[in-house]
Amino acid sequence: MPKYVNYNLYHTKQTYAVRYIAGQPVKRIFPPLNLGELKYTQQLRNSLLNTHILHVMVWNIFKQQRANWLSVLQNFGKNNQLVLLQEAQTTPELISFATSHYLATDQVPALIFLHNSSGVMTLSAAHPVYCCPLREKEPLLRIAKSALITIYPVYQQQLLMVINIHAVNFSLGLDVYSKQLGPIGDHIINHTGPVISAGDFNAWSRQRILALYKFTKRMMLGEVSFINDQRKKFFGRPLDFIFYRDMAVTEASVLVTQASDHNPLLVTFNLYPK
Repeated sequence: MPKYVNYNLYHTKQTYAVRYIAGQPVKRIFPPLNLGELKYTQQLRNSLLNTHILHVMVWNIFKQQRANWLSVLQNFGKNNQLVLLQEAQTTPELISFATSHYLATDQVPALIFLHNSSGVMTLSAAHPVYCCPLREKEPLLRIAKSALITIYPVYQQQLLMVINIHAVNFSLGLDVYSKQLGPIGDHIINHTGPVISAGDFNAWSRQRILALYKFTKRMMLGEVSFINDQRKKFFGRPLDFIFYRDMAVTEASVLVTQASDHNPLLVTFNLYPK
């Protein structure tokens, strides 16, 4: 079993994920110290998929501040095995949708409000066998952005690593941006099997996009391309990306909607036989 670095380097005790499962108490999950402590307790009974086809939705949902976000999820999200949301606020409506259509929902709070929290949220058709929440503070605004690394058993007993990220936005230089990618890279390098790394990367500058592509090249990740590219752009550059490894893309599209300030990304992967 591969070893990961000690994650005391990357998180504080305030970093945790919150797991929502229908009919069960809400549970906090703290980052593991290293992969050696991981026990794949769910591997044999809850596979994310039993075929080689994987459907994924990626969407910055803008804290559900606009109308029709729920109808978009109901029409386009519920048939995917994975939904990766950024800026997901734990409102009763979203939690109800998530727990009604998915076996597990994990959120890493970046911002905590009076009655709920906002951050990346991964909805999955199976229970993850590994969960590592991460947070990084915006150096100027001192508010946090979050990321979540989960692992699921999939086709032919393979293990799929899924990284859901909302990258830091307001920073001078690349130090904090690169720092946020650090533990993610450590996970990818030490993982054997398919990988999805997706979300709002806030790659709005030339420096950032070059740093992101340098990172994905080092991780040997491919990029999902969109023929009719209607992704949210800032300074002419897209903010949302899907990167992958050890799979093939069979379909990829961008759903144009007014339900958020970002458009959802939809992709279908074909997993390679083991």
